[in-house]
Amino acid sequence: MKFSSLFRKWCRTLHRDVSMIFAGAFVVYAVSGIFMNHRNTINPNYSVERTEFQTGRRWALKADVTMAQVTEILNEIDEADNYAKHYFPKPGEMKIFLKGGSSVVVDMTTGMAVYEKLQKRVVVGSMVRLHYNPSKAWTVFADCFAVSMILIVLSGILMFQGRQFVRSRMLWELIAGILIPILFIII
Repeated sequence: MKFSSLFRKWCRTLHRDVSMIFAGAFVVYAVSGIFMNHRNTINPNYSVERTEFQTGRRWALKADVTMAQVTEILNEIDEADNYAKHYFPKPGEMKIFLKGGSSVVVDMTTGMAVYEKLQKRVVVGSMVRLHYNPSKAWTVFADCFAVSMILIVLSGILMFQGRQFVRSRMLWELIAGILIPILFIII
């Protein structure tokens, strides 16, 4: 077997095997990358569900609000056990904090309340956390992953014969793949 044929065979094997070894990392970085790119519109760590409801009460002064009334409001949304504290950020408004980050804002003059329920996005939040290199072990793995991406690209290019690669659309795809990030850096 000629050296060039053997070399291309090893490139295909390397390309295939390294791609399979790091396939999970590709998916994790792709999914979390989408959330990171859109974090101004999608919170990757929490989902927020807003619910408006009428408390059936009105208060003229913050001194009129009793703890029993706050508990009644929370009973309406089944959150009485999660009470953390409440305060009055501005006149005519009461904010109730709940364990876990959820909150209720009450308009004291109308009795209207807005309940913001926060729920952790466990899977996506964990994936996004990996972008911040949470440990030395993950940093080592991420560096290996980065090197593997370079190997995958190089083995993908080198597994074809020179003329075969130059005459194919792959050369133009490679050039486009290099130019697009460069254009975004320049612009």
